[in-house]
Amino acid sequence: MAFIVAEGEARARIAIAGNPSDGYFGKVIACTITNFSARVRVSESNAIELVMHPKLDPTKFESLDELEAIAERDGYYGGLRLLFAGCKRFNQYCREHGIRLPRIGFKVEYETNIPRQVGLGGSSAIVVALFRALMKFFNLTEEHIPKPILPNIVLSVEREELEITAGLQDRVAQVYDGLVFMDFSKELMERYGHGQYETLDASLLPPTFLAWTNSPSFSGRVHSSLRFRYEHGDRQVIDAVRQWIEIAEEARNALLQRDYERLAKLMNRNFDIRRSILGDEAIGRDNIEMIELGRELGAPTSFPGSGGSIIGIYWDDEHLERLKKAYTDAGYSFDVARPYFDVSNRE
Repeated sequence: MAFIVAEGEARARIAIAGNPSDGYFGKVIACTITNFSARVRVSESNAIELVMHPKLDPTKFESLDELEAIAERDGYYGGLRLLFAGCKRFNQYCREHGIRLPRIGFKVEYETNIPRQVGLGGSSAIVVALFRALMKFFNLTEEHIPKPILPNIVLSVEREELEITAGLQDRVAQVYDGLVFMDFSKELMERYGHGQYETLDASLLPPTFLAWTNSPSFSGRVHSSLRFRYEHGDRQVIDAVRQWIEIAEEARNALLQRDYERLAKLMNRNFDIRRSILGDEAIGRDNIEMIELGRELGAPTSFPGSGGSIIGIYWDDEHLERLKKAYTDAGYSFDVARPYFDVSNRE
C-alpha cells in the first residue's frame, strides 16, 4: 500500500455587505482572498498524531515578558484545539452517516499566515483545510459530505465542540471559495438545514484594500452581546439585522451593475449600523480609527469580519498610495485585497 499524504487549503475571507447578520437568519456577501491562507497536511502514520505548531501553539518561552507579549498579541489559543475538535467531529459525522473509514493512523500538521483575531476567518480556515485534507486522505467526495452541508459541520466544530460564538458566513465563503451571496433565511434553514448560496464573479468587486491592527483583541464578547440581545427581542438589534439583509440584497445588485458609488454608500452604512447598536467602547479605538482614516481620504470603509481589520474601496493608484501611507504611518498593516476566483469552482 502506498504511503498516503493529503493536503487541504482554505483562504481568509472578507465580508462585503450584510455582516454580521449571518448568525440571525440574514443575508451576506463575502469573498475569499489570496492574501492569506491556512494549510493542513495529513500523512499516514502508525497512530493518530496532532502536531503542535512551534510558533502558533507555543509552550516554551524565553521569559515571562515574552510569554505575556505573545499572549497579548496572539491570545491563548492556537490551532491544536481546532484540529482536535475537527478530527472528532469528522469521525462522528462519518459514523452517523454510515461512512466506514479504514482503521489507519495519520499525522496532522498545519500552517497558517492569516492574522489572528482580526476578523478574517482564521480559525474556520484551519478547520475547512483540515476537512479538505481528511476527505482527500480517506477518498471522500461531495457525495459523502455534500458541499452545502460542509459549512454546517465546520461551524459545529467551533460552536458545539469549542463553544465559540460564530455564524456560517466564514465557512460558506471558504468552502465555496470566491465571491458568494448567502441567504440564511429562517425558512431555508429550517427546510433544508442550510442556506442558499450563489457564487458570483469575483471580478465584479471594485479595487479593495485591507488594513488590520497589530494589537488584536478577542471578539467573542461582542458576538455574545449581540446574540443575547437578539434572543431577548432587542428591537434595535432586530431592526439592525433587517437593515443588514436589505444592504446585502442591494449590494448584490450594485455589484452586478458595477455601481460602485452605490456599493460604497452601502458599505459605509453597514458599519454605521453596527456602531450605532454596539457603541464606540465595544467597537474599539483602533477599529474606529481605521474606519475613519479611510473615510477622511474619501474611501468607503467597513468591517470584513468581527473587528480588528477593515476593508475599503480605493479609486485609483494615487488614492491607494495615499491610503497606504496613512495607515502605515498610523501603525497599521495594509495591503490590497486580492479576491480569489476559480472558474472550475463555479456552480
